[in-house]
Amino acid sequence: MDLRARIDAAPMSAYQWLIVGLCVVLNMLDGYDVMALAFTAKSIGNDFGLSSAQTGVLLSAGLVGMAIGALVLAPLADKFGRRPLILSSVAMATVGMAMSATAGSALQLGVWRVLTGLGVGGILACTNVIASEYSSTRWRGLSIGLYTAGYGLGATLGGLAAVFLRDEYGWRVVFVCGAVLTGLALVLLALLLPESVDFLLTGGRRDVLARVNRIAARIGQEPLRELPPVPAAGAPRAGRVADLFAGGNTRPTLLLWTAFFATMFGFYFINSWTPALLETAGMSKDQSATAGMMLALGGTLGSVIFGALATRWTARTVLLVFTVLTAAAMVVFISSTSIIGLAFALGVVVGSLVNGCIAGLYTLSPALYEARMRSTGVGWAIGVGRAGAILAPMAAGRLLDAGWSAAQLYIAVAGVVLLAAVALLMMRPPKPSPQIDLAPAATAPVGIS
Repeated sequence: MDLRARIDAAPMSAYQWLIVGLCVVLNMLDGYDVMALAFTAKSIGNDFGLSSAQTGVLLSAGLVGMAIGALVLAPLADKFGRRPLILSSVAMATVGMAMSATAGSALQLGVWRVLTGLGVGGILACTNVIASEYSSTRWRGLSIGLYTAGYGLGATLGGLAAVFLRDEYGWRVVFVCGAVLTGLALVLLALLLPESVDFLLTGGRRDVLARVNRIAARIGQEPLRELPPVPAAGAPRAGRVADLFAGGNTRPTLLLWTAFFATMFGFYFINSWTPALLETAGMSKDQSATAGMMLALGGTLGSVIFGALATRWTARTVLLVFTVLTAAAMVVFISSTSIIGLAFALGVVVGSLVNGCIAGLYTLSPALYEARMRSTGVGWAIGVGRAGAILAPMAAGRLLDAGWSAAQLYIAVAGVVLLAAVALLMMRPPKPSPQIDLAPAATAPVGIS
């Protein structure tokens, strides 16, 4: 039995859970970054004299960077390694957050938001893959659920930082805190994060046996006597985007892109505009901020709930249910804003469901691709998803300026989310590669049915 198969079959060691924990910390940076800007958007808009449409563009600037980072940087991870790309991406995000605090205009802030997004995009394209690769078959769904829950934890921190710091010290301090936290995460990663075993085993290099065996020892596995055979001359190179449409990959790639686009459109609409829309609908600033944090809190719970359910049923089935319920819950949530307590409770439900959808997509996507193209496939799916994330805040801002109500926006976005359910219904896995496939066995509930 090769090392990949042993990792899939064996109980997870403490070090494997530590790796998942590091990935959780990295996903927290994304949540902190997005929600910190969402909760400071009005203050920034007032400082720079921005309209709703201009604020929407600013909210989308970081998402543009994330999309570019996922599309451009992810293939580099398949060529040069997950670990070096993660470290360089975290360093980039640290600089971007620090410089955002110094911006003297909306244009400058937008530039630094793009830089921050580039770093976050590179991070997300790799951490999801590493968390999946170091997880066993049984616990892969829960590991990715915990990983995705990091977004909700980070969003809660970002919301709390914005609420308690913006009025006292101004919005810039929120980004200073983000830069400090990201810099600390960089130090932690440099000390503790290993390279992907799958990358080392499929890279074709013959000088990594000792490195692989050190990792194997730390995760409680027997060392390898020799590396797998070197890929034959003329074998497909790692990190080629064209391979996403080769062989049986075309259909799952296009359907995965559709699901990511529609889900992230809804996800970032909810997380970027909800506080401002609830103020428009009649809530006070504090009430709308609390409702926004209920969304983030629900996100943490929903990701873990998804992971737990995915240990009993297929991830695709659970994800399909979560997607349909998300669309329905959005409509009910925006109809309940006149009853504050009910709105808060439904905010938790909406946050749980939509974050569970993201956890589901993160669970499915690595299993669709071989190791040599896994970061590329996941990165491009995330990048296409970020296109939906970019469009959502901008479209909402323009429609608000055109006179749309909060209820109309929520209902329209719920319809977009339902497109993801259609894509999931049509999705079937490609034929697996027996040596490097991450898709769980037929008896395991976390694969694609």
